[in-house]
Amino acid sequence: MAVLRETLSRSSMSGADIDWVHRLVGDWQMLADLAFADLTLWLPVQRDDVADPHLSPWFLAAHARPSTGPNFYHDDVIGEAPGAARERLLTQVMETGRSSTPDEVGYVREQYVPVVRTGRPIAVLIRHTDLQNMRQQGGLEVNYLQISQQLFSMIAEGAFPMDHVATGVGRGTPRVGDGVLRLTADGLIDYASPNAVSALRRLGHTDHVGGADLAQIVSTRLTPGATVDETVPLVLTGRAPWGTEIETSSVNLTLRSVPLTHGGRRVGALLLMRDVSEIRRRERELLSKEATIREIHHRVKNNLQTVAALLRLQSRRLDDPKAQEALAEAGRRLSTVALVHDTLSQAFSERVDFDDVATRILRATVEVASTQAVVETELDGSFGLLPPDDATHLAMVLAELVHNAVEHGFEEGERPATASRVVVSAARTRDEQGTDVLEVSVADNGRGYAPEASARQGAGLGTQIVEALISDLRGQIGWETTEPHGTVVRFTVRLRGSATG
Repeated sequence: MAVLRETLSRSSMSGADIDWVHRLVGDWQMLADLAFADLTLWLPVQRDDVADPHLSPWFLAAHARPSTGPNFYHDDVIGEAPGAARERLLTQVMETGRSSTPDEVGYVREQYVPVVRTGRPIAVLIRHTDLQNMRQQGGLEVNYLQISQQLFSMIAEGAFPMDHVATGVGRGTPRVGDGVLRLTADGLIDYASPNAVSALRRLGHTDHVGGADLAQIVSTRLTPGATVDETVPLVLTGRAPWGTEIETSSVNLTLRSVPLTHGGRRVGALLLMRDVSEIRRRERELLSKEATIREIHHRVKNNLQTVAALLRLQSRRLDDPKAQEALAEAGRRLSTVALVHDTLSQAFSERVDFDDVATRILRATVEVASTQAVVETELDGSFGLLPPDDATHLAMVLAELVHNAVEHGFEEGERPATASRVVVSAARTRDEQGTDVLEVSVADNGRGYAPEASARQGAGLGTQIVEALISDLRGQIGWETTEPHGTVVRFTVRLRGSATG
C-alpha cells in the first residue's frame, strides 16, 4: 500500500499545503467514524504528469475506513485514477470551492467536499456511503451524522484541521467509539452517547445528562487539593481544540475538545472522552516493577562492592604476597560484575548498554593494574545492547583480557618507542539462524604475551576463567603475537539473548 508521503510527491501543492493535508489525514479517522462512511482524498497531479491528454489530472492519495460501520471499499484504492464522471465532479468542486452531492447511483451516495486552506481549495475529499448496508438510524446515528456534517462544512471553510493542534490517536487518546459529547456554545451538554453517559456515571454524576454543565460536573468531583491542568476549563467548555486528562478517586478520563464553528463563529463543540483508569493502573504497576528491578540491581551492586572492599581489607592483614594478590584479584572481579548491575540500576530497561560498561572496564582496569606504565585505551566499534547474563560474562572476559594485556604486556619503567596502547574492537553480526554474534579483539602493542602456554602448564587462573565463560557463550578464543611486538586476543561469542543494539 502506498503511503501518503509517497503519493504527495505527485501533487502540485506547496509545502504548507502538504502539511495541511497531512494534518487532515492524521485526524480524519474521527470524521469517518462519525459519518459511518469511507473517506477518500483526491489531489491534483503535477502539470508535467498530465502532458499526456489521456492521463487524469487527479489521483487518489489517501483512504480511511470507518470503525463504526461497514466499509464501502474493501480493497486498497490508493493511487487509482478517477473515471470521467468523477473527474468532472472533482474539477467542478475544485474550481468553485463548493461542496457537491450528486444524485445517488444505485445504493451509493457520495459527497464531494473541497479541502480549503487560506481561502482556496487544495484538494477534494469524498464521503462514500453504502445506503444498502447503513446502520438503522437512531439517536446516536442522527447526532453523529449531524456532527460530521458540521466538520465537513468546517473543512470547506478552511477551519479544519485547526492550526497548531496535535492530531491523530495516541495512547489513551479518546476515539469516537469511546464516548461522544456535543456541547452548546455555553458549554452545556446537548447530546451524550451511551458510552459517554457511562463514563460520567463512573465519574459520579447520576442525574440527567442532557442540558447539564460539563465543567460543573467535573469540577465538583475533582480530588480536593489536586493540581489541575490549566487547559481543563478550556477543554470542558469546548473553547479550545486541546486534550487533557482528569483524575478523581474513582476514575481517570481523557478528553479531547474540537470546537465547532460556522462562518468563523463558535457554535458549539465536539468532545471525545475515554475512561483510561485501567490503562493508568497498569502503567503504575509497570513503573513500580521497573523501580523495584532497578532497586534490586542497585542493592546487588552495593553488596558486591562491599564484599570487594572487605577482600581488600583482608588482604592488607596478610603477610603472604601470593595470598594478597589472590584476594586483590577476587575483589577486582567482583567489582567488574558490580559495573553491570550499576548500569542496570540506572537504566529503564532490562538491557545493558555494554559500550558504556566496556569503557568503564578499560578505565578501571588500567587504574588498578600493578604496572606503573602509562597505558592508553580505546574502544573501536560497538557491542550494542545485551541481556544481563551475557553482559556479565562479557564484562568478566573483557576485564581479564585487558588486565592481562596491561600487567603482562608492559614492563614497569619501560619507555617504548610508541605510546603504550590497548585497543578493544567489537563488531556485531547475525548468523543464518538469526542469532546475534559478537566478534571482539583485544590488542596491545606491548612486549607480547601468550597465555595459552601458561594455561597448558596449569597456571593462569584468569585465562581459565576466560575460556570457561567463552565456552558458556558457545564461542571460540585465540591468542596471536603481532609484529614487531604485541599481542592480540580474538574471540567470537553467540549471544543467548534476543536484544538488538
